[in-house]
Amino acid sequence: MHNKPEITNKQMAKFVNGFKRFQKAYFGDNTELFDSLKQGQSPKTLLIGCCDSRYELFTLTFALLLTTTNRVDPAIITDCDPGDLFIVRNVANLVAPYNADGSHHGVSAALEFAVKGLKVTNIVVMGHTKCGGIAALMRGITDSNETEFLGPWMKIAEKARKKVLKHFSQRDMDTQNRACEHASILLSLENLVGYPWVRERLMNQTISIHGWYFDFEDGELLALDPETLVFEPLVEATESRLEGLNLLREMKTPKAEEEHETFT
Repeated sequence: MHNKPEITNKQMAKFVNGFKRFQKAYFGDNTELFDSLKQGQSPKTLLIGCCDSRYELFTLTFALLLTTTNRVDPAIITDCDPGDLFIVRNVANLVAPYNADGSHHGVSAALEFAVKGLKVTNIVVMGHTKCGGIAALMRGITDSNETEFLGPWMKIAEKARKKVLKHFSQRDMDTQNRACEHASILLSLENLVGYPWVRERLMNQTISIHGWYFDFEDGELLALDPETLVFEPLVEATESRLEGLNLLREMKTPKAEEEHETFT
């Protein structure tokens, strides 16, 4: 008979203390926020992110504020209150192509609810460095039968993998993974446009879509420039770091025209 997994006292204390801080912050002196949330939710931004446990380093500490010109407001990195974001998380922050075949489509259902129900005005697909799903994709998980669900799911990004192998087959695995992390974001953005109700709102300029990339190594948040298809920092680095960041970028970022080739 298998022993049931137990939550250690240390783990339980961490959970309880975390809830106490949450309770004090939001149910203590900030009752107005939760009084409004009792009536329902009205987020303006849908964030499609990864289910990586490290993701909390970022998703819990920012609020998305986009100006009418679709450029990021300087106040973009602020504390995020409950209700500010509608968040969908999955392995490797992927968006599957539009396919209304009556099957179970969790991400597509959440996307439809956010766009048609909540009427969000921004959609952000945000990837990150050292993504386990992308690493598995680059190792060839889609070509094997070792998993029941992960392999078929990662086939969504198979086009990104093929592009990377085409252009960077001679590069080291870290470079290939990073290139695929970037390319898969672009692929998901292209898949988003395939949803008719997203495309309609893009044409009417009532919604905007963005590709973001969180670099755990450098602590940088990058955004995809739609004109150059290059990921650039959203928040300018301090002058003391610029030279070092430029060197890192030269070493770790493949050529833009190769890495960000479209998939259509």
